[in-house]
Amino acid sequence: MNYGISVLFRAIPLVMALFCFFYGGYIYLWGDDSSRMIAGPVVFFLGSICIALFATAVTIIRQIIHTYNPFAKYFLPILGYSVALATFICGIAIFKDTEVAEFFVAGHIVCGLGLITGCVATAATVSTRFSLIPENSTSPSREINAKGFTQQQELIFESIAAFFAALAWAWTIVLLAGGSTPHFVAGSVMGGIACICTSLIALVASIVRQERNVYADREKKIWPRLVLIMGTIATIWGLIVIFVYYGQTRDFVGFVLIGLGLVCYSISSKVILLVKIWKAEFPLAARIPLIPVLTALICLFLASFLFEEAVYKEKFFVPARVIVGLGAICFTLFSIVSILESGAKKSK
Repeated sequence: MNYGISVLFRAIPLVMALFCFFYGGYIYLWGDDSSRMIAGPVVFFLGSICIALFATAVTIIRQIIHTYNPFAKYFLPILGYSVALATFICGIAIFKDTEVAEFFVAGHIVCGLGLITGCVATAATVSTRFSLIPENSTSPSREINAKGFTQQQELIFESIAAFFAALAWAWTIVLLAGGSTPHFVAGSVMGGIACICTSLIALVASIVRQERNVYADREKKIWPRLVLIMGTIATIWGLIVIFVYYGQTRDFVGFVLIGLGLVCYSISSKVILLVKIWKAEFPLAARIPLIPVLTALICLFLASFLFEEAVYKEKFFVPARVIVGLGAICFTLFSIVSILESGAKKSK
């Protein structure tokens, strides 16, 4: 990877973050209808995920181009976790006013986005020793690499991601048990968020275990399947909501769930890539970054139809805007998987 390309791949997450921040702010401030109270904050804080992905991108790229230094090693993970914490706190501040249904929904979803950001920050943290992956992949040895994380550290990182995922699932159950439409909307979206957090467990585990050189052959099936199952759950869940509540005020949530499922499929590209190039040659590795490109395009095409539908039915205002933001996340993941493809493949 040359310096110019490295700048481009680092710029993509930042540009997508700025897009989410400005677009989310524009949605919230440019008008006074209630739908903007949900769509604006959600799209805005999707930018937090992009910032955490930026930290991941820079962490890996600097190791590839040999400009990694102690400051970056500590600052970038701290940046990711700080943004995650700020997002979570803002979500609580938004939904504490439970008398306004829109803020109730937006606040809970923003808290969920904070959980995703925390998982991505964990991926950025374990990526601080990413340079060990191509080294281990090239070596025929199966001995633990002493330069990698210890087993205790590995368990801590995996536990952090698992904790965020478990919290999201528990939050989903509590919200859905509420019964009201605001609880249903927030709970369903939180369920899609939980699918993403669960998918990120696979990414964190794949990276840290390959760095330790303890990645087993059976994991080549376990982790990709986990992510694909999560994406399928979110997508099927969304379709069920659309058809079961067709024509009702709740059906729009199904489209958001489909968008969250597409994000899971984008994450799968990173996990699949790590599987395919681990101690093996995979000529089609350069094609894997097309997966998040396709999911980003699907998000934009789906959003275009929802924008038209929103002209006649206001309830589609929210999914149309949110899915555009999810498309930005997918495109950011294209940058990350491209970096992985460049940095993790074996040297010729």
